[in-house]
Amino acid sequence: MADPSSYRPKPGQIPDSPGVYKFRDEHGRVIYVGKAKSLRQRLANYFQDLAGLHPRTRTMVTTAASVEWTVVSTEVEALQLEYSWIKEFDPRFNVKYRDDKSYPYLAVTLGEEFPRVQVMRGAKKKGVRYFGPYAHAWAIRETVDLLLRVFPVRTCSAGVFKRSAQIGRPCLLGYIGKCSAPCVGRISPEDHRELAEEFCDFMAGRTGAHLRRLERAMQEAAEEMEYERAARLRDDIGALRRAMEKSAVVLADATDADLIALAEDELEAAVQIFHVRGGRVRGQRGWVTDKVEAVTTGDLVEHALQQLYGDEQGDAVPREVLVPALPDPLEPVAQWLTQRRGSQVSLRIPQRGDKKDLMATVARNAQQALALHKTRRASDLTTRSRALEEIAQALDLDSVPLRIECFDISHLQGEDVVASMVVFEDGLARKSEYRRFQIKGFAGQDDVRAMHEVVGRRFRRYLQEKQKSGEWTEEPAQDTAGEGAAPAEPGPAAGLTDEDGRPKRFAYPPQLVVVDGGAPQVAAARRAMDELGIDDVAVCGLAKRLEEVWLPGEDDPVVLPRSSEGLYLLQRVRDEAHRFAITYQRSKRGKRLKSSPLDAVPGLGETRRQALLKHFGSLKKLRAATVEEICQVPGVGRKTAETVAAALAAAAPSAPAVNTATGEIIEDDEAPPAALSAERGQDR
Repeated sequence: MADPSSYRPKPGQIPDSPGVYKFRDEHGRVIYVGKAKSLRQRLANYFQDLAGLHPRTRTMVTTAASVEWTVVSTEVEALQLEYSWIKEFDPRFNVKYRDDKSYPYLAVTLGEEFPRVQVMRGAKKKGVRYFGPYAHAWAIRETVDLLLRVFPVRTCSAGVFKRSAQIGRPCLLGYIGKCSAPCVGRISPEDHRELAEEFCDFMAGRTGAHLRRLERAMQEAAEEMEYERAARLRDDIGALRRAMEKSAVVLADATDADLIALAEDELEAAVQIFHVRGGRVRGQRGWVTDKVEAVTTGDLVEHALQQLYGDEQGDAVPREVLVPALPDPLEPVAQWLTQRRGSQVSLRIPQRGDKKDLMATVARNAQQALALHKTRRASDLTTRSRALEEIAQALDLDSVPLRIECFDISHLQGEDVVASMVVFEDGLARKSEYRRFQIKGFAGQDDVRAMHEVVGRRFRRYLQEKQKSGEWTEEPAQDTAGEGAAPAEPGPAAGLTDEDGRPKRFAYPPQLVVVDGGAPQVAAARRAMDELGIDDVAVCGLAKRLEEVWLPGEDDPVVLPRSSEGLYLLQRVRDEAHRFAITYQRSKRGKRLKSSPLDAVPGLGETRRQALLKHFGSLKKLRAATVEEICQVPGVGRKTAETVAAALAAAAPSAPAVNTATGEIIEDDEAPPAALSAERGQDR
């Protein structure tokens, strides 16, 4: 590990001007490339006290052995040079979007004498017009097959074209009318090129002119009683419409735009791009990256723009680029895009209307792409094994933690306090052994005390199971807080069952307990286990802000590398516990808010409750009704009516209900759902 002060430039040596800098390691390899409006101010940030640096930045500057820079005239030049160097040196600490596949494009080789329509992958070539990218090659071929009726452009390879010209006979497509057969001279090179350009115009979104031209020709043929030609034109129009239907209109004003959305967590980010041309989605692509440097959402957007348009010119850069966050500063990036296109490019965040709705769709695709990436990564056996080994090494465990349990506390401003326990075995979630708890030992908001209670209850049950099986001879302490735990899903726990066949819910001990939180939560969990004499289970906590791993009794956290599979697994376990706890907490809160005094009436089922409310219109009117009036409801006898009247009288509110969103007094007893809207988004 290098000391940054050993290669720090002398004061005044760094120029106060725009430029691009490179950090190199001891072997001379470029490990990081960055740009700056002021090289002096930016580089000074890297040579401050290491304790004040972000962990990822700290790792980079201690890995580097030297720094160098290049001065440029403007920030736009710095942006261009940064992209060129990142592409050339592939630095390990720069954000790099990686893709697991090469997206197919629909390409028209306008640089050839007889342009050809084909599917292309890989690097783009000069003299070729590209459309896409598309998610699947078969989608391109279906579209081309429909369009060849109207635009019979050459699709054959150079070998087939040359062979047909030699024998004077076209291929099958020439005989069935899906190729104009330029190989045998049925069409001149000029007319064939014009046909290819019309094909490109249609694919670019200029569809209305072609449809109107064909419709006029069809009407003229019908008026001249050339019904066969009119029928062919009718079929051509139908083919064009079917091709257009394959890409639905998403923006009514025929906009040309690219929409970029991001989904990210502390370790990774996924980007999705929708290419909209003529108001229709013409292509889609996406990447995933490790966040190996300290970056904001705006920085990720800037990196995506560099990768997306760094090698593009002209119309390949659309007039409008919609993003979830703007780079900082915005002006150099917008100017750079304008230079790539050759005309003004609008880079902005959509605020309303169809564009905002479409951006939400792109964002959902990004979330799904990130989730799919995580699933694929987690399902790999080699990766899981490496993750468990890294955890064991970082936490100094005797063996790899084959069973990991994670606990999280959730509440809404101290109400409906619950906890979750999720189980991962061999790096995979074991949902049949998930558990959820109600905090019963106290009321109010105290995450540390709640963590102590939940961990104590879990291991108290473990000792009880050991006592039943004869593995534990001492009398375990009673669970004074009450059980309150319910299985997330039915199903026996790996064959350990009681005599009556019910699963032993806490029979297996974990090798590692993970808590969502920092040092206080870890200390509480360790204290609960020590009170029960559990000394063979390791404990750690994962703090969300910097993804630091805390151990009991340690003043400083364990910082795992950002690319560590072990940190990735701990994060996934923690996030799953958080998701499960919040789901349970929201469920409890929803049930509490929807509860009614009628729920406690014995013998009154859902059907008769609904009948009562439908008959009287509200709970207030039902409470004011007499027993005789209640008896008039079909299916409700006098005894039931008396029970209902007594229950409502006992549950009469002492004060009027208030809508917390508007402050108005609610006349009816049941607050509308809108009254809860102010509380949304405050879950922990």
